[in-house]
Amino acid sequence: MEFHDTRYAKASDGVYLAYQAVGDGPIDLVFNWDFGDVDLLWEQPNADRFFGPVFEFARVIMHDRRGVGLSSRNVSQPNLETRASDLLTVLDAVGSERAVLFGGAEPGAANAFFAAIYPDRVSHLVWFAAAGRLAWAPDYPWGTGPDYFDRDMRALRVWGTAEYGQAWQETQASIGDLQSDEDARFTAMISRHTTTPDVAMEFQRNWYETDVRSVLPSIQTPALLLVGDAVADWVDESNYVASLLPNATVHIFEGKLGWHNSDVLIEPIRAFVGVESPPPNIDTILSTILFTDIVGSTEKQASMGDHAWKDLVQRHHATVRHSLDRWRGTEMDTAGDGFYATFEGPARAIHCAHEIVDGVRDIGLEVRAGIHTGECELINDKVGGIAVTIGSRIANMAGGSEVLISQTVKDLVAGSGLTFEDAGEHELKGVPDRWHLYRVA
Repeated sequence: MEFHDTRYAKASDGVYLAYQAVGDGPIDLVFNWDFGDVDLLWEQPNADRFFGPVFEFARVIMHDRRGVGLSSRNVSQPNLETRASDLLTVLDAVGSERAVLFGGAEPGAANAFFAAIYPDRVSHLVWFAAAGRLAWAPDYPWGTGPDYFDRDMRALRVWGTAEYGQAWQETQASIGDLQSDEDARFTAMISRHTTTPDVAMEFQRNWYETDVRSVLPSIQTPALLLVGDAVADWVDESNYVASLLPNATVHIFEGKLGWHNSDVLIEPIRAFVGVESPPPNIDTILSTILFTDIVGSTEKQASMGDHAWKDLVQRHHATVRHSLDRWRGTEMDTAGDGFYATFEGPARAIHCAHEIVDGVRDIGLEVRAGIHTGECELINDKVGGIAVTIGSRIANMAGGSEVLISQTVKDLVAGSGLTFEDAGEHELKGVPDRWHLYRVA
């Protein structure tokens, strides 16, 4: 086993992230994996078949996500937003300005989310066995149903044991990927070094509740989707995901891909990233939109008088701006008694909205809030477009002290510890289709 230097980067909330940066190739490649321990990755059977050739053209950057491996344990499990922020912390720590992001199904989805909100930090996306979500849906026939998910969760109860390694070996064999007993033993060993069964089940539950399809059309980064043709549904799924990405190419291999033959991935990746593309001329960006508005402002102003109302509005503005600063929101506009702000991630926007609702209640006011995540146009350093209109319309649907969100936002905050109540489907003035909304509990 070759030893590589493991270091720690400290996230803004104090969590320590274990990472390695190995090799000195001309480009940076982030290897984002499901679980693991960066020290033990190198013991993976056949790992050198992939990493050996990659080191010839790339510096490989990897880290253990918070809660697993060598990173801080006993912390809240990360949602997509937190994982993106953590990866940004690691890239800053190693001095990487732009990198290729590589990952399998679920890590690849997290990479796609990162590319949507930090497009200037990503040169290429490489997505192995691409999946927009794990769960089955009427418009996503490749997903797994609740019965499969329940069986998977039961299997995770023996996580870290030889029994788990054997079960994994049998599952791989069922899809044509014959794994050796050594592979099974390694899977059992690295799983228990990664985390505990309860955390593994929580990660799986979060992935089952996540859907990144809504953010894919906003990604302008060139994307390469790699898939083996051993299972026809996988090819169909990759083609579907590629259809949502503006600049995607699907490369289909014969048979099943795994560590045992990972060297076949090298040439397509090398050709894809051989000449780093110039930084994009960004005119659109994925953003989370928050609108707030004082409820009954006209009546309140009439009862108080202009002078007293002016003082109260100033206190309202100070309260809102304090929360925006705390949750890293960017104030876009203030019209009368309403605020329009943007966030890099939806969970922060929800927490900020709740804090605003509570904060202004203390000064005798009540606000409503609406949140949506979507692709926005950049116009004179401000964001605009239909996503902004949708956020405004959702806010108009909210009641006093209520935070309403779109389905898109709900799909992106799995693992955030937030709970929602179904608010039904609604027509939003001037916006096509009907929109499913949720009330933040």
